[in-house]
Amino acid sequence: MQQLLGKEVAVVGGGPAGLLAAQRLAEAGCRVRLYEAQATVGRKFLVAGHGGFNLSNAEDAAPFAARYAARAPDFTGFLAHFSPTHLRAWATELGISTFVGTSGRVFPQAHHKPADLLRAWVAHLQALGVELHVRHRWLGFGPDGALHLRNEATGENTTVQPAATLLALGGASWAKTGSDGAWLPELERAGVPVVPFVPGNCGAGVAWSEFFRAKVGRQPLKNIALSCGGATVHGEIMLTDYGIEGTPVYALTPQLRAALATGVPALLHLHLKPDLSPAQLLDKLARRKPGKSVASFLGEALRLGSPVPTLLRELGPAAFPAAPAEAAALLSALPIPITGLRPLDEAISTAGGVAWEALDEHLMLRARPGTFVAGEMLDWEAPTGGYLLQGCFSTGAWAARGILRWLGNTP
Repeated sequence: MQQLLGKEVAVVGGGPAGLLAAQRLAEAGCRVRLYEAQATVGRKFLVAGHGGFNLSNAEDAAPFAARYAARAPDFTGFLAHFSPTHLRAWATELGISTFVGTSGRVFPQAHHKPADLLRAWVAHLQALGVELHVRHRWLGFGPDGALHLRNEATGENTTVQPAATLLALGGASWAKTGSDGAWLPELERAGVPVVPFVPGNCGAGVAWSEFFRAKVGRQPLKNIALSCGGATVHGEIMLTDYGIEGTPVYALTPQLRAALATGVPALLHLHLKPDLSPAQLLDKLARRKPGKSVASFLGEALRLGSPVPTLLRELGPAAFPAAPAEAAALLSALPIPITGLRPLDEAISTAGGVAWEALDEHLMLRARPGTFVAGEMLDWEAPTGGYLLQGCFSTGAWAARGILRWLGNTP
């Protein structure tokens, strides 16, 4: 550790990846200066805590890593280095106790608010000697690894030349928190391969009729399953004026993007009674008596009340099938034609950013030795449920490890 004392590391970006990397580096004896363009650090971190602060997930290691799809091999290593167990221990050290919910999601105890965790974290960083420079915007690279920054409070431009740099500038969703992806052209000009941003974990558009919009408005469909591209996700969705949203829709965003990219209609298939076996569903449908209205029958036999009859009228055949097998097929795979995904700034997360071929195994830019990247700047995506924040924490910890190796101290 002695050889690191006095070596300065710049961390650009005050989200979870940058903050955790700064903590790890300071604990290893580095002098850390963190630069954040916003007036405070952790803006998006706090926004993610609205409606439940889902820090991570207690899922086993192999299925957890599989949530990162094509990047699962990389995240297997990142998660082993800083796992959900490590994250919970880290929170405990800050005085924030956590628990595992019935869905496997990890949350702080109810009496801990997101601001409590961030406040304790910032205090710990300051106690470690991390210098926090807010309202300092990264403008790009200078010669010999220098960083150009602008002090937004004074309008003054400055240049710093650290021994190593971590860029953790976020993706391109929720621009009001500072995560606007404006850095991407600058890296591209610096010769770093990048991938254009696309929305992840977002709602999907449906061309509802005016009748449907007026009659249904905004209503939930609970205990359903959605399928697309060979993947099926259970949960609850919300019918909205623009289309549909909710965890199953968000989880199928990659499949929808791929389908939309082909230029043919993208379809989600909605199973309205996934809790029933095919035989059970057929049995209930076979009991329909002649003359019974569709709405009354669905409500009494299958507990499918409003807005299901209106949805079937909107998306199904002109008349509800009389044959039980045809009715079962419709209720098990109602096709929902998707017209597109919601805009980037409405998405919970984004895919795209720094291409993986631009990085070595330590998350260092091949084109700029000594500069590392972590968090949502990297081209990865994961569903909601704790996987997004965990991915940011884990890549931040991994990049800090890489920086320490670069500086000559292999942890």
